[in-house]
Amino acid sequence: MIHKNVLRDIALRDTRRVLLGKLGTGIGSAALAALLNPRLLSAASPRFKQQAVVDPLHFPAKAKRVIFLCQAGGMSHLETFDDKPKLAAMDGQPMPKSVTQGQPIAQLQGENLSCLGPQHPFLRCGKSGQRISSIFPHLARVADELCIINSVQTEQINHDPAHTFMNTGTQISGRPAMGAWLTYGLGSEAENLPGFVVLTSAGGGQGQPIAARQWHSGFLPSRFQGVQFRSAGDPVLYLADPPGVNRERQRRTIDAVNRLNGIYDETIEDPEIATRIAQYELAFQMQTSVPELMDFAGETQDTLDMYGTKGADGTYAANCLLARRLAERGVRFIQLYHRGWDHHGDIKGGAQETARLVDQGTGALIKDLKQRGMLDETLIVFAGEFGRTPMAQGDGRDHHIRGFSMFLCGGGIKPGFRYGATDDLGYLAVENVFHVHDLHATMLSLMGIDHKRLTYQYRGRDFRLTDVHGNVVEAILS
Repeated sequence: MIHKNVLRDIALRDTRRVLLGKLGTGIGSAALAALLNPRLLSAASPRFKQQAVVDPLHFPAKAKRVIFLCQAGGMSHLETFDDKPKLAAMDGQPMPKSVTQGQPIAQLQGENLSCLGPQHPFLRCGKSGQRISSIFPHLARVADELCIINSVQTEQINHDPAHTFMNTGTQISGRPAMGAWLTYGLGSEAENLPGFVVLTSAGGGQGQPIAARQWHSGFLPSRFQGVQFRSAGDPVLYLADPPGVNRERQRRTIDAVNRLNGIYDETIEDPEIATRIAQYELAFQMQTSVPELMDFAGETQDTLDMYGTKGADGTYAANCLLARRLAERGVRFIQLYHRGWDHHGDIKGGAQETARLVDQGTGALIKDLKQRGMLDETLIVFAGEFGRTPMAQGDGRDHHIRGFSMFLCGGGIKPGFRYGATDDLGYLAVENVFHVHDLHATMLSLMGIDHKRLTYQYRGRDFRLTDVHGNVVEAILS
């Protein structure tokens, strides 16, 4: 029974006649029945379900989901995917001023700039002959699946704004993350899990802090924001029923709260109320789905050995296995952060240690998805927020935005392919520049979305992930 005080508060916003009419026809005949049966709710009212805004798709999709493996801290391209023999030959020599003059430098302003050669040898890997650093033995075994891009550029030279730019297409905090844009555009195929899930791990170098605004929904409805799952212990806090409360009582409580929210929504039609109703229901469903997700008993020992984890132990490898399990359950956008690539000193030892922590899990994820027939419909992105300078910072490297590397593989990406190049010293992208806006445009294209047409009006302006920039890079598509 609805408390009289609640009805009185609602009546202040509406006439008694209109209120009674809504109670008699709206809630009584449809909304109340739907709230008591969530499946009826999602079928009858698209406001309460993550339905696709882009329906039909702008063109055929080559991928159904994205797994974004964020190597947070600024992964050095010169120790990973961009072999520079000339830089090695100039190790210890002054960096030519013609290369660096007038260019943005983070912490080396006014310093005598000297070259620092790649600290690990590069090997030719796979039938494609991809040049990959020796610190990635597991990635070397899947080299023929990778499209390595050596000409990436971004616009922000410090960590937090660079992450913001990589995630949202702008350095301005408060804009929607790419995962929020995708779930807004395409909805989610996951019935009992969020459409956008975030996992984090750390180790190998200075752990850069990661803020929840990196996966926020911005001005999009809040149901599209990412949900962070903890990598060890309870992945989501407070999901378990408290002592003395069973599932039946929990169900009745949620139904009552949703009824009140539903009446309020009928009155003022605020999309955030619809979000609240949907999220109460999702949280209730997650009380069952999340423990099942984290139960690795069904995984074979061979699979656990391939990833190098026992499962749910907080490591990057465990998160990669969780990413596969989330993908199987229909989650649209899965983002893993490994906070360990910040190497202002000891770039040789630091890069090797961080690579050791992420190499096996990444290689296993690619192999696992392929053997399950899921790689062709999953876009994997492996990238940091920027690269590292070819100039030495002691025995480390400074932040660098003018040319660095990432790789893509899976859904719709050309395998065993290398795109773009930096100059001989690894400083400036000089061939087929690949901007962060191009990454976003290409990612959306692979999901069947024209990046210029996925917009949201906010404060009188149509916003999009790529703003007024970005081009789909057809050369890397299969």
